[in-house]
Amino acid sequence: MFPQYAIEQFEKYLSESQIQTLKILIWLLQVHKQVRIERLASCLPIPILYESRRKHLQRFLVLPNLSIVLFWFPIIKSIIEKEFKSARELILTIDRTHWKKNNVLMISINWKNRSFPVYWQIIEKDSGCSNFTEQKAVIRPVLNLLKHFTVIIIGDRELGVAKSRGNLGGATSAISWNSVS
Repeated sequence: MFPQYAIEQFEKYLSESQIQTLKILIWLLQVHKQVRIERLASCLPIPILYESRRKHLQRFLVLPNLSIVLFWFPIIKSIIEKEFKSARELILTIDRTHWKKNNVLMISINWKNRSFPVYWQIIEKDSGCSNFTEQKAVIRPVLNLLKHFTVIIIGDRELGVAKSRGNLGGATSAISWNSVS
């Protein structure tokens, strides 16, 4: 189900029971295509009460070991090393989406007609465009991760804020801005 580099990362930061929870959670997400905790908890095949399953998932999802930089970045780096060996440039997409009462600013790598999230942050405002500081906070860690590639960042008009500022202050990757209307 998982490639060896992902399993090694899981084993480094998670206990055996946490690895099992992660595997079940990913399976549930693929089968039910739902991200709601309540729906996932109702389908979680653990012989405990529904409320206990819901709390189990909530506690699991906020584990410090599951932080983006600590847990996710090494997996992304392994994927990139394996899948993009000969590539010199990577195309990234940055976008903001409104999810419930949150704005999520996310940057993803475009790959095989799909994109997979690399880094994201919750923006602490109810509505409106992200500003340059927020965009920079999402782009910078990804540029550090991808420092051996030329990076092309694609975004909608909202990204024009970062484009108009020109640089990201010390980023080592070569960047090309493309704005999509």
